[in-house]
Amino acid sequence: QVQLVESGGGLVQAGGSLRLSCAASGRTFSSYAMGWFRQAPGKEREFVAAINWSGGTTYYADSVKCRFTFSRDNAKNTVYLQMNSLNPVDTAVYYCAAVVAGGSWLGEYDSEYDYWGPGTQVTVSS
Repeated sequence: QVQLVESGGGLVQAGGSLRLSCAASGRTFSSYAMGWFRQAPGKEREFVAAINWSGGTTYYADSVKCRFTFSRDNAKNTVYLQMNSLNPVDTAVYYCAAVVAGGSWLGEYDSEYDYWGPGTQVTVSS
């Protein structure tokens, strides 16, 4: 089992950047594929990005491609989401998620993940 805690959210102006972190407990972090999802007020939770266990493979939602970068440091049990060129539509609670998966497996549906953090709020002002 793994516990996840996100950090790094906050208020930023349009065009700005934020880096989210998600720290995981446990000794087998490298066994997990990870994902970022977000949920805006009144909307369904949506996929943002995914990364495989090694960090060698990533996948992004079209809405964030070329603006967001998902990376991981298995030695620190942490994943990162670098968010650039933020705009108000990126305002949401951001969640990281984990599932045991090897190889190049990536998940883009929230039902594919077993563990979730409590979320961190990102607000982008215009």
